[in-house]
Amino acid sequence: MENHRPARRARPPSPVSLTETDLELLGFLAEHRFARVDHAAALLAVKPTTARRRLDKLTEGGYAEGAQVFSGQPPLYLITRAGLGAIGSRLPKPRLDLHTYEHDVGLAWLWIAARRGAFGPLSEALSERTLRSRDGRAIDSEHHAEPLGVRLGGRGPGGRERVHYPDLLLRTADGRRIAVELELSTKVRTRLETILAGYGADPRIDGVAYLVQSQSVARAVERAARRVGVSDLVHLQRVRSRPAPAAVARSRALERASEAVR
Repeated sequence: MENHRPARRARPPSPVSLTETDLELLGFLAEHRFARVDHAAALLAVKPTTARRRLDKLTEGGYAEGAQVFSGQPPLYLITRAGLGAIGSRLPKPRLDLHTYEHDVGLAWLWIAARRGAFGPLSEALSERTLRSRDGRAIDSEHHAEPLGVRLGGRGPGGRERVHYPDLLLRTADGRRIAVELELSTKVRTRLETILAGYGADPRIDGVAYLVQSQSVARAVERAARRVGVSDLVHLQRVRSRPAPAAVARSRALERASEAVR
């Protein structure tokens, strides 16, 4: 049952002293639309009660805000403008989109897993939010650099170039770029083929890991990759969208996907 309401504060935000761990947690919140207590506990390798206290501390200080969106589900925490300012982030304040709730939950787990080495040594793990923000700033400044997203050809709304952004873009320690797609439902065939063709035409992309929950989605990706001739570029792996926190660091599915694109 949906029950979307913003966090309630009993009193105005009070100044708090931010530790390195608090800043790490704010950095994580900045990368995603939201995070939950179990995400924070896995990220910091602490008990959920400890993670909850840290998130509540950030909320009390005005650096984050909470929202209870579904009955029977844990609250969500979103970074505020003050939180973004505290870490010097130029990302926009995230907006909650309940249509992508399951996907956003799973993406936070994948980001944690990537940072813990599930895809091998990395120099950078960039979320879709970061990719879009960096490209947006480049457009606003009329700096015509190569977009971080994958070109799809043609023009979209406002006459802007059509670009697709992966859920995660991983830069490996040896300089390769791996796009990660968490595919929980089947896209329209033409849309999926356009995205895959874009990946195939982009020489910067060395591999695309499609992480799927169902066999039907896996088959749809396989067929689309075969039709556009990028089967060698695409690597499929079955995963759960919400792995248990204790399993994040040792996810065998992610490790196998990683081996396929190395």
